[in-house]
Amino acid sequence: MSTLTETGCRLEDFVEVLAERTDPAHYPHATAIEQEVLVYDRDGLLAAPDEELVHALSAGPGVVVIKGAYDDVSAVDATTAVFEELMTRQRVDGGGAGDHFAPFGVNERVWNALEKLAVTNPAVFVEYYANPVIAKIATAWLGPNYQVTSQVNVVNPGGKAQSGHRDYHLGFLHAETIARFPEHVQKLSPVLTLQGAVAHSDMPLESGPTMYLPHSQKYVPGYIAMNRPDFQEYFEQHHVQLPLRRGDAAFFNPAVFHGAGTNRSADFRRIANLLQISSAFGRAMESVDRARICAAIYPALRAHPAPEHAVAASAEGYAFPTNLDRDAAVDGLTPPSQADLVRQALAEGWAEDRFRAALDANSRLHATH
Repeated sequence: MSTLTETGCRLEDFVEVLAERTDPAHYPHATAIEQEVLVYDRDGLLAAPDEELVHALSAGPGVVVIKGAYDDVSAVDATTAVFEELMTRQRVDGGGAGDHFAPFGVNERVWNALEKLAVTNPAVFVEYYANPVIAKIATAWLGPNYQVTSQVNVVNPGGKAQSGHRDYHLGFLHAETIARFPEHVQKLSPVLTLQGAVAHSDMPLESGPTMYLPHSQKYVPGYIAMNRPDFQEYFEQHHVQLPLRRGDAAFFNPAVFHGAGTNRSADFRRIANLLQISSAFGRAMESVDRARICAAIYPALRAHPAPEHAVAASAEGYAFPTNLDRDAAVDGLTPPSQADLVRQALAEGWAEDRFRAALDANSRLHATH
């Protein structure tokens, strides 16, 4: 039986992978191994050869913590002040956002914080992102010409833990969709992205810092397995957490099972800047106006007895990138894609003018401005 099905995932195989130990001999620049997580100080991280960091994120535990990633926390504090300004503005405008796991008020998000920080205070942006630690680990994992995106995440006292999960790309899809991707693509997905977080507040254990299952990135069918009840229960019982101080950072392979912890504190408002850093190669060769194509062929699609393959060839099949302030997720973590819109229109027999109006609205969500 193939393991790339939900029924083919066996918890005992997963536990065997997790039994691997982090060998300090592979990581001479690390200062410690805590609960299987590699801990570096700023100087050690910057001195480590790229091969050491790649090994840590792939063949090692999959998670590294950098103490004092920002040796001067004034850059962090100045950036936090801008984030607070943005969140205040969202509340006043009625646009407060939660995240994929919790509503506004429990969690609070600033989507596309990268762009919003840059246009609100360019000098603070440049000082913050001039930090060599981010560049060092991003270049080690992804090579040059990577792209940064950022979302501010606030978990207030009483905020509940996230379920254990993997991240973008495949981690945002349903199991039945993930199972359609071949094994080599499931191995490819984690090397297209680096996940990270900069602590913008102290994060003692009672505030619920990120939960991890070190080494879990090495379990190939993990994208399918991550939502099974037995895997979720194992994550809840065996995850590890490391406290962070303001200015520390953590980076991890997106295939590591992880999730934000419950904020059990009475007064710690846990603030993190979540970094999702993408490979330069995650894009097509040509710029194609797919909305224009869809509008042009819609009558022909309606007339054809089996249009699905033509939809796949023409419409944008992936929902990202999008404007997450306006494009809410539907039935999961992913908003509807352009292809989903075309399929809905065909299934419901929309008139051409209705389809074009919906297509225009969808295109505005995905526009860069």
